[in-house]
Amino acid sequence: MNRTVRVGAAALAIAALGLAGCGRGDADTDGGAAPEPAQEVAEGEASGSIEVWAMGTEGEALGAFAEAFVAENPEVQVNVTAIPWDAAHDKIATAIAGGQTPDVSMIGTTWMGEFAATGALDPTPELIDPSIFFEGAWGSTDVGGTHYGVPWYVETRVLYYRSDLVTEPPGDWDGLTAMAVQAQEAGADWGITLQAGQTGAWQTFMPFAWQAGAEILTEDATEFTIDSPEFVEALAYYQSVFTDDLAPTELPQGSLEPDFMAGRIGAFVSGPWHVGILNDLDAAGMENVALAPLPAGAQQASFIGGANLAVFEDTDNRDAAWKFVEWLSRPEVQVDWFETVNDLPSVASAWDDPAITDDENLAVFGQQLETAVAPPSIPTWEEVASVIDNELERLTKTGADPQEVATAIQQQAASIGTGL
Repeated sequence: MNRTVRVGAAALAIAALGLAGCGRGDADTDGGAAPEPAQEVAEGEASGSIEVWAMGTEGEALGAFAEAFVAENPEVQVNVTAIPWDAAHDKIATAIAGGQTPDVSMIGTTWMGEFAATGALDPTPELIDPSIFFEGAWGSTDVGGTHYGVPWYVETRVLYYRSDLVTEPPGDWDGLTAMAVQAQEAGADWGITLQAGQTGAWQTFMPFAWQAGAEILTEDATEFTIDSPEFVEALAYYQSVFTDDLAPTELPQGSLEPDFMAGRIGAFVSGPWHVGILNDLDAAGMENVALAPLPAGAQQASFIGGANLAVFEDTDNRDAAWKFVEWLSRPEVQVDWFETVNDLPSVASAWDDPAITDDENLAVFGQQLETAVAPPSIPTWEEVASVIDNELERLTKTGADPQEVATAIQQQAASIGTGL
């Protein structure tokens, strides 16, 4: 799950550094000066003490899990502090501002640009092999052409649908519309549900934009390109699902899962966590639930989220910190971590393990991850995402013209800037 929270008061702490909105070092508006090369990591076992921050379930489980790393490196200590997700952004920002960062921290993928722009994160060293990760996941660590940290776990969005209401999953947008109509003809109140706006709606919409071939930024990541024909095309299709009464603009809180399991909703888009939620709600009814990759536009695409692991520049034990991060990136360790907390591996080869391949639903997520796309790793993405959320609500609930909505997003995003 992309368990990020909106930028809060701690953004002021970042601003206090005098670095918010700046790239690492003395980057210019033409793409920035060449980044400093990452330092090498010394060979041999890790030693000394490592302070690690992790959030939510991961924070609660990582301390015990890290005992296997200590067993391989008897001279090292790994001290894990569990932090609630709703406090994590502000705590990291405050630590950066005060020069009191841990050695390693779990960081939400949409925070990477913001924190890397302060100069607080250490560039990823050659110890880490980029080729082992899903391309979209590795892209979430790229800020201004330099990679910081590694993808730890991933999630992506797929289509959940009622196999008793529709004959087959859709392959393209026309098929998605036809599927929603078919579900309603079979008795569903709504053929599909999509987020109609407000917090987090961009995560449901952006796959449609990427499927249409839209690009959010110029190649040098200094300007937005949101008001493109491809982006408008995606907005127009997204809007049509609501104007054709295939999806509701309002859904009572807590009603999605029971209505879906009762056959009143034909399909919805979500991540891997919903498999467990639906199973807990109605295990017997799961025989009528199927998963499929999102239908394609001009190309296949979905959203990729999750969390990364980053090492801070101020670490007193850089070598051991990176060795711990590298250990957590090993395929066999990723499988063990999946079996511990059910986080989906960011390392592609880990998906070949029977613990994952034997699960048909997980196989769908693995297939989708091959074409999943990360949002831009820019310092201002949270602000831009909020603009998209608000404008999507206007698109779906007031019938606003898709071109006008795209222009409004472009203008507001340009006013915010990319921060690079």
